Amino acid sequence: MSQNPFDALSGGLGGLDLGALMQQAQQMQSDLQAAQQRLADTVVEGTVAGGAVSVSLTGAGELTAVTITPEALDGTDAEALSDLGDLVVAAFRDARAKVDALAEEAMGPLAGGMPGLPGVDGPGQAPGPLGF
Repeated sequence: MSQNPFDALSGGLGGLDLGALMQQAQQMQSDLQAAQQRLADTVVEGTVAGGAVSVSLTGAGELTAVTITPEALDGTDAEALSDLGDLVVAAFRDARAKVDALAEEAMGPLAGGMPGLPGVDGPGQAPGPLGF
């Protein structure tokens, strides 16, 4: 007596409802796109040296502004300008860390996979093409 291996795909006891699975996948894709758009529309500011240097990044990582107060410029020699460059880099890293935390908060629940599917459950799965 042979059993059709595709019988389980039609639903029922212990079966897999492909329609419901596709609907869940489409909803997850829609939620992910909405979260990505909210993230891209968000602007985060990173600051260093008590606000002497600040940068603004979108949630997508696009640098939109750099602000340097006069106090950040202690001199015009090469060392002072090098220090200023270091402050800009540090402010960028501060903003980038905030963007990363925001992305984790926004995308974390959506990166959990689809429960119940072998090999597609949340933790431990390989990142998708967008890196999460």
